[in-house]
Amino acid sequence: PFVAEALRTLREEVTPETAVLGFVGCPYTLATYLVEGKTSKEYLEIKKMAFTEPKLLHTILKNLADSIAEYALFQIENGAQLIQIFDSWAGHLSPRDYDEFAAPYQKVILDKVKEKYPNVPTVVYIKHSGALIERMAATGVDVVSLDWTVDMAEGRERIAASRAKAGLEGPGGVQGNLDPAILFGDFATIKERAEEILKKAGPTGHVMNLGHGIEAATSEENAAYFIETVRNFRHEGQ
Repeated sequence: PFVAEALRTLREEVTPETAVLGFVGCPYTLATYLVEGKTSKEYLEIKKMAFTEPKLLHTILKNLADSIAEYALFQIENGAQLIQIFDSWAGHLSPRDYDEFAAPYQKVILDKVKEKYPNVPTVVYIKHSGALIERMAATGVDVVSLDWTVDMAEGRERIAASRAKAGLEGPGGVQGNLDPAILFGDFATIKERAEEILKKAGPTGHVMNLGHGIEAATSEENAAYFIETVRNFRHEGQ
């Protein structure tokens, strides 16, 4: 109940130009915590289940997908204007295993959101996803969030090509992808790196962001300067 209350309060309090975002974890990533019992470096327990008891893992993933999809709809119904889905640890999967254990269950969530709320944008994020960008784009998600290990211009090209191959309309959006560690640099470095990404992304279809969560030790001054840099940037002709 507190999530619904928080979303409704935010919609009442924020200005019209500020979007209220909803977010959910994806089935594979949530399953890693269920099976491993904690965070992990190698995720061997869930991989062992995938390779020795795949039917059991698929059952877990399907149950999670159905529940998460309902939770995403619940957030939209209470004020969320965009849904971002996080499959952070799917980046530990090979492309073949991503196709089997992650992508289909991401798609369950995305399809249910679009079925009921076709105009609500969707975003997917996977850490260390450089090898999976085309597969992420092919799920039909509106925006692929890139981490900092991918060149922004190359990422945009790969997303557009994958969407075209899958018969999806438009080049798709992109989010990211400044390395969070850049915020430990000086103002000049922050400005240079942020503007490089903005230029490579182009004037449309890009949500500027970090390539992962902000580090707790980041100074507020540097974080504020990053935001200010992005807000002040203009593409040529704008």
